[in-house]
Amino acid sequence: MSDPYHIHDARLLVVDDNQENIDLLLAVLNQAGYTNVSATDCATEVAALHAKHNYDLILLDMQMPGLDGLDVIEALRRVEQNAYVPVIAITANPGYKIAALQAGARDFITKPLDVAEVNQRIHNLLEVRLLYRKLAEQGRMQRQMALHDHLTGLPNRRLLEDRIETALHHAARNHRMMGLFYMDLDGFKAVNDTHGHECGDNLLRMVAQRLLGACRQQDTLARIGGDEFILLLTHIDDMSDLMRPALKILESLAAPFQVDGRTLHISASLGVATYPVDASNAEELICRADQALYEAKRAGRNRFHLANMLARPEPARART
Repeated sequence: MSDPYHIHDARLLVVDDNQENIDLLLAVLNQAGYTNVSATDCATEVAALHAKHNYDLILLDMQMPGLDGLDVIEALRRVEQNAYVPVIAITANPGYKIAALQAGARDFITKPLDVAEVNQRIHNLLEVRLLYRKLAEQGRMQRQMALHDHLTGLPNRRLLEDRIETALHHAARNHRMMGLFYMDLDGFKAVNDTHGHECGDNLLRMVAQRLLGACRQQDTLARIGGDEFILLLTHIDDMSDLMRPALKILESLAAPFQVDGRTLHISASLGVATYPVDASNAEELICRADQALYEAKRAGRNRFHLANMLARPEPARART
């Protein structure tokens, strides 16, 4: 059963060309405790109103001038994003009941109105509607969790690899460059060892926000585990389009972090690889950036290193 508070807070629309009928239904709904109810006597504007407000339930008179109820339901089917038309058809004509249900209405109410019947049918349909929305939201959240890092909310490796493949396809087709930064925080292990993992997690969240602020909107920043991040840069014209964001990232992390009452200093080392200069596929691109990251670490940290400056590929090595 749905929480009655949420049912009474649902968005309702009354549609009738007769103002007396509108007033009667508004009084019934107000008496039943519904707090978010609006009305219109214009059948032609119902679909646009639903597209804007996404009503939980529409009480629709089936016989109106301009568009009849069946036409309105058809218009609603075209704008309803979830293929669920939340309509209770209201009619004095028994012939309209089956036609309305066949058109997509979820239930019907017969005139003259029986207040107890009206309240129960509305309540029952709203329970179904709100449950439908809850399940849809749970499904959306599950998809979100499957593709995003639980700690920072950034894309995870699975989503990143999909974005890389898409970017490679576009770059190859349009003969463009693209870049990839493999980033690792310098000395992050010491933060966890000294101040605990909760402090380290809070620091990672702050780092993610600073990195996002240093990135372009069209690029993808992902956390792939621990203190490792990857930034995918699309639409690169030349190497300067990589060096500028690399420097901006290092600068963004230079200011101290205030974490749980502590002042912490952190920096990052970056390995930079490009398509098609350094790699021709996603796996090779990540590998070359990882090798360049190791060189940045070995050269003193808090810097970036370009993969095309490497004399030859080297196996990935442990970093701290």
